[in-house]
Amino acid sequence: MRLIINGEPETIAATTLSQLLAVLDYEGEWLATAVNGELVHREDRDDHLLNDNDRIEILTPMQGG
Repeated sequence: MRLIINGEPETIAATTLSQLLAVLDYEGEWLATAVNGELVHREDRDDHLLNDNDRIEILTPMQGG
């Protein structure tokens, strides 16, 4: 499937948002996700189906100060 992940085009075999996060090795991490500008809550990731050319944003927290 062709997706745009954090602004970069990618081809990845995943049909749900949770599968995509597993393929990208984000499992278990605290993060925020959005698909096509809409926030997807953690509990909805298993059911959120992806489509070709979806724009995915994955945000992780930063430490610092």
